[in-house]
Amino acid sequence: MRLYNTLTRKKEEFTVFQNKVRMYVCGPTVYNYIHVGNARCFVVFDMLRRYLEYKGYEVIYVQNFTDVDDKLIKRATEEGITVNEVADKYIAEYLTDAKGLGIRPATFNPRATQNIDRIIEMIKTLIEKGHAYVSGGDVYFDQKSNPSYGKLSHYNLDDLEAGVRIDVNEEKKNPYDFALWKAKKGDEISWNSPWGEGRPGWHIECSAMVNKYLGTNIDIHGGGPDLIFPHHENEISQSECATGEPMSRFWCHIGFINVDNRKMSKSLGNFFTVREAVKQFGYLPIRYFLLSSHYRSPVNFSGEILEQSAAAVERLINCAENLRFRINNSNVRDYLCDEEISSLALLEDKQRHFFDALEDDFNTADAIGSLFEIVKEINIRLNNMEISKQYIEKSNTIFNALCSLLGFTSDGKEDADATYIEQMIEKRAAAKKSRDFAAADAIRDELKEKGIILEDTPQGVKWKRA
Repeated sequence: MRLYNTLTRKKEEFTVFQNKVRMYVCGPTVYNYIHVGNARCFVVFDMLRRYLEYKGYEVIYVQNFTDVDDKLIKRATEEGITVNEVADKYIAEYLTDAKGLGIRPATFNPRATQNIDRIIEMIKTLIEKGHAYVSGGDVYFDQKSNPSYGKLSHYNLDDLEAGVRIDVNEEKKNPYDFALWKAKKGDEISWNSPWGEGRPGWHIECSAMVNKYLGTNIDIHGGGPDLIFPHHENEISQSECATGEPMSRFWCHIGFINVDNRKMSKSLGNFFTVREAVKQFGYLPIRYFLLSSHYRSPVNFSGEILEQSAAAVERLINCAENLRFRINNSNVRDYLCDEEISSLALLEDKQRHFFDALEDDFNTADAIGSLFEIVKEINIRLNNMEISKQYIEKSNTIFNALCSLLGFTSDGKEDADATYIEQMIEKRAAAKKSRDFAAADAIRDELKEKGIILEDTPQGVKWKRA
């Protein structure tokens, strides 16, 4: 498998050691609902994790929650609650959206406030090694102490210095030095430290949690493109100065989601929360949209695009339901005909294309394209009055395996619903056979109220969700 490495600016072979992958993805700052741009990051890396596990690797997946910073403090003041209460509220809301989007739970979801001791320990190490200094109760990282600063973003320190200002209340040696520890202001949330009461800077939080849960020289560190500088650049600098080892072998970053050709961002006010989009389109079309383009490419967001994604998801659902229908109904042969043998060979070829796309810098867009070629071929065969049981079962296995890997499958509740619907269809058939048409109509009406439409066909009763 080849992945693009932001650090080297090229695609490289991704090798796995001892069958284990250690992956860290910067999670949300939990002061609001996540927007669709945030969700792209979390869905893409969920998909990467799924694929690595599909390949047989053990993935230790860490996604943090930033649960203390200026934004949370401001939100707590606005809502008249504590910073911890703000964090608890929006972590719960994130987990609701994550589950809806098919994002599997991380191995660890550490919170910054639960790792203050580790953060203080790392800051102490940086001070002892001459990479940080105390100034008026604050602690700053001394960027001039690290000659390799800028290797991820490929920025030059001299160029950066011209664009950085020093606030009047900051006492830095250099304008591009950044805070590791911030002295307490007023009655804001704080912790005791060797430098007085205060709270951690944003960048040191991730470095400390990566080190605690994954160690040094991890395999993949991921996030949005806006994190390359300064967040990830600062992470690398402070982590490698503290440990003396490389922080991560691969740095992977997604592309922006744009609205009117400007990146979607809370700071720009042009964002759409996942929760808002779900009300109109549901979670699965959003996941589809987020995976239907190459993860590094910028994409435009609009209601029209989500409508197209919803239509694509409907095609997948219809294919799944058509396969289930033919498996459970008559006109099934017990042998493969020549056309079906050729068709299965085509499906297997498209399946290879699917995995080839994922192996080449994780191209989910091309993989999904191959999936829809499979759907097209299956639908052609399912239109035949007579079809073999072997063909249905093999094509169903291929189709469902790829949908499951992409996270496009229904949850357990929908599977239970399908079983219930099939049972009701059997009861309706029995009622019609005994000429109890009133009972049969009542079953049809009950299902209709639940959003299930029945269609009587020569092969049997077919159902779909309205």
